[in-house]
Amino acid sequence: MINYPLAADTWDEKEYEAIDRVIKSNRFTMGPEVEKFEEEFAKYFGSKYAVMVNSGSSANLIAVSALILSDKYDLNFGDEVIVPAVSWATTYTVLHQCGLKLRFIDIDLDTFNLDLNELKNAITDDTKAIFAVNLLGNPNDFDNLTEICKEHNLILIEDNCESMGATYNGKYAGTFGVCGTFSTFYSHHMATMEGGMILTDDAELNDIMKSIRSHGWTRNLSENSRFNTKKDKFYEMFNFIFPGYNVRPVEMEAAIGCEQLKKLDGFLNERKSNGKYFLDKFSTIDSISLQKNQDDSSFFGFPIIFKNASKREKFIELCDKNNIEYRPIVAGNFTKNKVIEYFDYTIFGNLNNSNILHDNGLFIGNHHFNVKTQLDKIYELLIENMED
Repeated sequence: MINYPLAADTWDEKEYEAIDRVIKSNRFTMGPEVEKFEEEFAKYFGSKYAVMVNSGSSANLIAVSALILSDKYDLNFGDEVIVPAVSWATTYTVLHQCGLKLRFIDIDLDTFNLDLNELKNAITDDTKAIFAVNLLGNPNDFDNLTEICKEHNLILIEDNCESMGATYNGKYAGTFGVCGTFSTFYSHHMATMEGGMILTDDAELNDIMKSIRSHGWTRNLSENSRFNTKKDKFYEMFNFIFPGYNVRPVEMEAAIGCEQLKKLDGFLNERKSNGKYFLDKFSTIDSISLQKNQDDSSFFGFPIIFKNASKREKFIELCDKNNIEYRPIVAGNFTKNKVIEYFDYTIFGNLNNSNILHDNGLFIGNHHFNVKTQLDKIYELLIENMED
């Protein structure tokens, strides 16, 4: 029995001490701990602003909503946004919720990110933005992607919820677009129970996001915000300027986040070491193919694509017998989900690579500690049972 989970706990006594500190403060809803975590998160990743929310899914919703509400960006209800066909549900549902039209394109079967050749041909006169997903820790080819956006005057948004700590040419994924989203859910690179973050260098977007995460009011805006008049102190207590939500985080999550951020370098180093070991070892198996590292992946997990679906089913049986946890690669080809019936969408091309990933792929976990011994055992399991 190998016993290999998808995710593992990253907390020690420091996180519990942080929780105790918040309990003793008797301040539980969004407050000084959130503000501190935002400042430290932005500094770590080299961005000007960070906005914390209650999940990575909410981070996507707030980022897209803010772009529509901003006068600086040409994104409006009914506009078209290009998305890869492989990602998590809330890459797509937030676009539907914001009244945008989705245009699905295929992925590159090496990196699992946007196929840039498909992207060039998929752009229409209605296209206003690209919602790029850095899948499973792997950054996009931002040299070419940002050039395409510049050439066609497109807004680049990054869903970086699975790729915290990944870099491309020394720059963090999640900082190439006008805004980038992150998740701090349990199974991710750092864990704050629930939680999400948006990074941006745009002061106006920062103000809008901070407003709409809390009902659309002005209360939490800075003194120098152009949206914060402060002419009437009483009125400004409940001055609503945008159609907002309530997706605020709580103080415990932020306090935990500050402790997790101190450990993030160590978490990432172990994940990357495991990842390089996995690629070196498993790439010798003829019956599978692996996700190729675009530059400096943070290795969310270890995806495997089998040369045919029957081999995947055989491996699943072996995993069940050996208590190896597995799951589909994110959500596979998302256009195969029934929820697509609710969307206003088009599909460019035939999504062949997304279908291969959907039908023949799965992934196993990576962790913030050395898992090379477990990977050796899984490798032997594959060699003994999967090779022709």
